[in-house]
Amino acid sequence: MPGFRLSLGFTIFYLTLIVLIPLSAVFLKTFTLSWESFWATVTSARVVASYKLTFGASLIGAFINVIFGGIVAWVLVRYEFPGKRIVDALVDLPFALPTAVAGITLTSLYSSNGWIGRYIEGVLGIKVAFTPLGVVIALTFIGLPFVVRTVQPVLEDAERELEEAAASLGANAWQTFSRVVFPTILPSLMTGFALAFARATGEYGSVIFIAGNMPMVSEITPLFIITKLEQYDYAGATAIAVVMLVVSFILLLAINLLQAWARGKSGK
Repeated sequence: MPGFRLSLGFTIFYLTLIVLIPLSAVFLKTFTLSWESFWATVTSARVVASYKLTFGASLIGAFINVIFGGIVAWVLVRYEFPGKRIVDALVDLPFALPTAVAGITLTSLYSSNGWIGRYIEGVLGIKVAFTPLGVVIALTFIGLPFVVRTVQPVLEDAERELEEAAASLGANAWQTFSRVVFPTILPSLMTGFALAFARATGEYGSVIFIAGNMPMVSEITPLFIITKLEQYDYAGATAIAVVMLVVSFILLLAINLLQAWARGKSGK
């Protein structure tokens, strides 16, 4: 292919400059700590609690987006209704909206005296803002576009003749969806899940306002990294970042392997 060597060289150089060198710097800075200091930093009670909240809320938010993001993508592709273009544009709003603005807006809506929070807390007795539930809502908000925009083109390219053939053979709507449509969009759903999860684990701006940052309750791991940096503890900040990087890599690797398995199964 003409230009392959030049293109490959530019690709490797760009990835090295943008990805590999910064990640290598994180690990190299962490190596300045002794093993005892590293272990004490990354396993303190508050940091471990922040791991549980960050990764747990990210997984829950990504799972919610898989369900409802898939529904949104289905509606946008399969139905015509007034205001469809407006709804389609609103899906991209979390991309364009500054994260700090999103955090302040969500806090205003879901606080005890907010437009939504007052009814949830008053009627159901559930407090949203300044709790882990608020963190889940913020991470769900910022991850929705990844699922919708990943599934939407797959649905647009899907062969509807297969659905019509299944219906003509006597399959009901649920059987057609579960056996014809769902296997087609499953790899894209898993891709959207992985992207939403990866985006959520590193989210900071939209979470710190609604989380309340209560010790052992609603502190997220990126907040600890910022705190360490403000204290000029760069080695401690990179140690926590390394743990997040390793755990995120393992989870994303598992998701990608499942995605490859699902794609291979659907191909068969």
